[in-house]
Amino acid sequence: MALSIVFFVPFIAAALAVLLTRLGRAGAGWVLAVFPAGLAVWFMAQVPAVVRGEVRSVSVPWIPYQGIDFALRLDGLALLMSLLITGLGTLVVIYAGRYLVHHEVLGRFYGWLLLFMGGMLGIVLSDNTLLLFICWEVTTFSSFILIGFEHKEDAARESAQRALLITALGGQSLLVGLLLMGDVVGTMSVSETIASAEAVRASPRYLAILLLVLGGAFTKSAQMPFHTWLPGAMTAPTPVSAYLHSATMVKAGVFLLARLAPVLGGTPPWEILLTGVGTVTMVLGALLALGHTDLKLVLAYATVSVLGALVMLLGQGTAEAIQAMVAFLTAHALYKGTLFLVAGSVDHETGTRDLMHLSGLRKHLPLTAAAGAAAALSMMGVPPLFGFVGKELIYEACLKGPGGWPLALAAMVGFGGMVAAAMRVGVQPFAGKTFRADKPESEVHEAPPSMWLGPVLLAGLGLVLGLVPWVLQPLLATAAVDIGGRQAADLKLTLWHGVTPALGLSAASLALGGGLFALQKPVLRGLKSLNLSRHGPEQFYQESLSALLKLSSSLTRLLQNGSLHQYIVVTMATLGALLGLAVVLRLGFWPPGVSRAILPHEVVVLVGILVAAVLAVVSKSALTSILALGALGLAEALLYVFFAAPDLAMTQVVVQTLTVILFALVFSRFPVKPHEHRFRWWTAALPLTVGGLITWTLLHVAAVPTHRRLADFYASQSVPGGKGLNIVNVILVDFRALDTLGETAVLATSGLGVYLLFRTRSQRKKRQV
Repeated sequence: MALSIVFFVPFIAAALAVLLTRLGRAGAGWVLAVFPAGLAVWFMAQVPAVVRGEVRSVSVPWIPYQGIDFALRLDGLALLMSLLITGLGTLVVIYAGRYLVHHEVLGRFYGWLLLFMGGMLGIVLSDNTLLLFICWEVTTFSSFILIGFEHKEDAARESAQRALLITALGGQSLLVGLLLMGDVVGTMSVSETIASAEAVRASPRYLAILLLVLGGAFTKSAQMPFHTWLPGAMTAPTPVSAYLHSATMVKAGVFLLARLAPVLGGTPPWEILLTGVGTVTMVLGALLALGHTDLKLVLAYATVSVLGALVMLLGQGTAEAIQAMVAFLTAHALYKGTLFLVAGSVDHETGTRDLMHLSGLRKHLPLTAAAGAAAALSMMGVPPLFGFVGKELIYEACLKGPGGWPLALAAMVGFGGMVAAAMRVGVQPFAGKTFRADKPESEVHEAPPSMWLGPVLLAGLGLVLGLVPWVLQPLLATAAVDIGGRQAADLKLTLWHGVTPALGLSAASLALGGGLFALQKPVLRGLKSLNLSRHGPEQFYQESLSALLKLSSSLTRLLQNGSLHQYIVVTMATLGALLGLAVVLRLGFWPPGVSRAILPHEVVVLVGILVAAVLAVVSKSALTSILALGALGLAEALLYVFFAAPDLAMTQVVVQTLTVILFALVFSRFPVKPHEHRFRWWTAALPLTVGGLITWTLLHVAAVPTHRRLADFYASQSVPGGKGLNIVNVILVDFRALDTLGETAVLATSGLGVYLLFRTRSQRKKRQV
């Protein structure tokens, strides 16, 4: 049960956020940070047991009729991600309390941030694919709100819309993939699906499942060509960037691939797609980071590069690659979270994030400068930082894996770009003797403790773990086993591997990065002239969005033009087309034979219905048409009586009587204007065709043998379950309660609309008087 409580804690904190902020704005960050901090302590306490091979799990019935449980599972991989989510979340919540202290809706910000934290924890803890997807969409929607938090700015709204469109589209792809996978293995349980991995890989649906799941993972983890939303998301407040876009949300796609690697991995399509897309993303992301001067944009493209490296390692699938992936994932969360927070502090204190306007800040922001320098060294892969340990493992994995030297050289190019990006973000603003900022030098000083606490702790942790990396070895090895099996258990974390080819590649990346940093001005001019960030995927997104808006506008003009006649025609034509398709594909051209003879009194009623329908159409008098429609409805009520449905007959009589009275009252107030009836063949053919197709379909439905299972269930449960003798009423009120509630809401909304129309008309008349 403890795991269930842990799952709901962030959502409870989110619900309390506004209230706690109103009670004490200045200290709200420290108070709300207690929730993720408590979770982080609890997860830390689970490390010894999980490392021993124990798995914490809980499962309770959720949708029993479908065999779906609310299932949570805490293994090594989930524990590693949970520690990153809650640990970084604690520091970001504290940081945001000072960074946004004067924001008018700070409480709302906390609420959405903690809701996002709950969604991320749900993703990593879920042992049910349906629950995983729900939490996946929680992160999608909450990140949309957080990215567009400054909603009064056009750039924030556009960026939030882009993130939502791309990640939500990927989410729908993921949903279909998960449902197909569940259909193949016969379960929605993640752990049971992993146990049935061979069935998934042997299924003819495997390729479709793989592509659909990759669609969700690639969009979330900003892989090329879906990466454009991540740099745009830098319009969000810095705490959002530090938490969502460096350590958590963008890692959700990587986590999903790691979780499903035992099921979908180990095949040529997996290896080709992940290795290819990951490598391209790694190299291009690093290069694009050199084409910008905004601190957060540089970090955003560097994050894209790292995400590509992690996906590339998963595509390799070897034990060494999996070990390198979990180690570098941890290192990246520490140094990138630090650098984003440092960038936010620089912006907060100097009024700018533009590298062209920043230098000489180390005397004024000493703690921030120290944290930034340590994080930059870790990002560059300089010993004794933990980033060096992770980078060495990546080079060794590339050299020993199927990619060999070509992949290792590509990684070296990517890391070279990241070295230059690290120097630009973590060193350049603080170096130099000349002070430059958008504020006077006298106004620039060290950030408050709540803002430098997070960067200092994270940077210090990166240094400590680099000196004693064996501390993390048991947990990272356990996480690697959950991804790559027992062969990934022999993880060795050490600061010094000797003079190896990996060390040579590491030195080469440092030299390449140093050269790019020294030549950053011509490199920057060259990349800006190429305008890489505005071509390719960016241009495709803009053109696709423009085409979608044009299509929507055209359809709106076609379908919502104010013509009731056209509305009816479009509706009937659509219904006829769908029914016609069903007849051609499924039902056949010949209806089944009638199972019983039609009785004489039934023939009389049917003839009456036909006569009334024709009279309603051809009559030139509105009152005659209304009366004919009423007679038609009453004749239908007789058919219900013939077939032993008196309750439906009474309902039909009441409805038809009221309809006739209301229509007569309304039409009597309309001005009488002479008009001519012009007969159009197509207006006659369309309803006749649709009516014929409906009749055809009903004949086929009536010929299908009746299954009694559902009817027997309703009959047996009507009294004990619904406390009612009328089965129809019990079905509507109890078994279909939500459907009935929805219909009631529609009627209430319609009634409110009618009331407002009459009220508006009455007020208009009063003003005229």
